[in-house]
Amino acid sequence: MISRQGCAAMVLGGPTAVLDLGGLRMVSDPTFDPPGPHDYLTKTAGPAVTEDQLGQVDLVLVSHDNHPDNLDDRGRALALAAPLVLTTSSGAGRLGPPAVGLAAWASYTVVRPDGGDLTVTAVPAVHGPDDAERDADGFVNCEVIGFVLSGPGLPTVYLSGDNASIGTVAEISRRVPDVDAAVLHAGAARVQGKFRDRALSLDSIRAAAAAAVLGPAVVIPAHYDGWAHFAEGRDDLVRAFDDAGLGARLRLPDHGTWVGLRS
Repeated sequence: MISRQGCAAMVLGGPTAVLDLGGLRMVSDPTFDPPGPHDYLTKTAGPAVTEDQLGQVDLVLVSHDNHPDNLDDRGRALALAAPLVLTTSSGAGRLGPPAVGLAAWASYTVVRPDGGDLTVTAVPAVHGPDDAERDADGFVNCEVIGFVLSGPGLPTVYLSGDNASIGTVAEISRRVPDVDAAVLHAGAARVQGKFRDRALSLDSIRAAAAAAVLGPAVVIPAHYDGWAHFAEGRDDLVRAFDDAGLGARLRLPDHGTWVGLRS
């Protein structure tokens, strides 16, 4: 069993991260299936930690439920067994209880075991190029959100979800000016034939640009390995952050390793 931490995050592979904050254990975009095909996507590696090793999960954050690289079969089972899932408005309708849907800039308050509150604020995300064709609801690819976690005595943590837009990051930075740590979905995800094969998530250079805009002391990349459609990996991230002069902020340990969320 993975012991609880005071204020730390752990990337398990793919987009999945565990966050221990304010006495709460949270899992973001859970993917726990073994390697294999998932419709038009292929998973190439399983998680560094299985769901059975996590113990009690208090909250699951799902940036979107539409794609199996963000919510696979076993990840969905973990989410639906949790006391609370926060996700998109449309995703909550598909998942059903205990999912609660949040539109961008809506917040949900969770009571912490230490007696305080954790505020989870949904923030916008663009799952593809900013200039791509949008659906009838105004979304690129599908409805996606990121999350900002905050509360008294806690660092402010941004989880990007599958966002490819630096303009969106700039908007978040204007409204949330003091981000202490960021979990950025990178990997330059590409699906053949979609948006002229342009990236659906941050590439490494834009991940470094997002870090420069937000200004967190701690940057933890996720969503850069474990699936065949990720076009960039660890070495690309290290190079991009070094080139941007931000290498000291980058945290890229082996999956399954805790990273402190305070500088």
